[in-house]
Amino acid sequence: MAAHTLWRRLHGRTAADVPRWAVLAAYAIPLVVLPSGLWRIAAMIFNAPLLEVDTTPSGGDLEGLAGGWWYILLLSVVSEAAAFLAVGLVSEWGEAWPRWIPVLGGRRVPVMAAVIPAGLGALALLIFPYAMIMISFGMKINGDPGGMVTHGWQTVIFNVTYWPLAAWSPLLALVTVHYYRRRTTSPRDLAVESRRQDGPATVGGVTRRGRGR
Repeated sequence: MAAHTLWRRLHGRTAADVPRWAVLAAYAIPLVVLPSGLWRIAAMIFNAPLLEVDTTPSGGDLEGLAGGWWYILLLSVVSEAAAFLAVGLVSEWGEAWPRWIPVLGGRRVPVMAAVIPAGLGALALLIFPYAMIMISFGMKINGDPGGMVTHGWQTVIFNVTYWPLAAWSPLLALVTVHYYRRRTTSPRDLAVESRRQDGPATVGGVTRRGRGR
């Protein structure tokens, strides 16, 4: 019960008029990002035997490859936090700023303030499908041969934990498009826009006049 309450506080209530498929897509995003973060932490901080490392003087070690344990931990935490922001596209806190935020607290989030960052993020995240394809062919992202070396079961675990990242971009794009369409066509937002213009809003064929705040 306590865990459920904590989870509700983290993601807030689901916004009105959000279909189940959009909720599932949004919550899937942190889940597809999580395995790769756990793999990095296990392999590069705790030295789990998940990849082959050249320990010769010219090859370096995991610390040199990873840039330090703090970098790997920070990368994993930031990646998961960024993935969790997608939940805002289906939650009430993605429509109105949380009240604890100074000045903006309680105000409605402008549609494009959420859509533009999310859309650019979905575009940038297309790097993951490309990167995984290159890695599958034994090449680096820039096309050079080499990169991390795995064998047998190591390759299986790497693919299982990293290939889900390829779904991050399409899932985020799908939820972003739905968020934009929902926010720009819902009766509630049309009424808010109408109040801003001090004019009537037509909802479902009935003309309603906005009330002052």
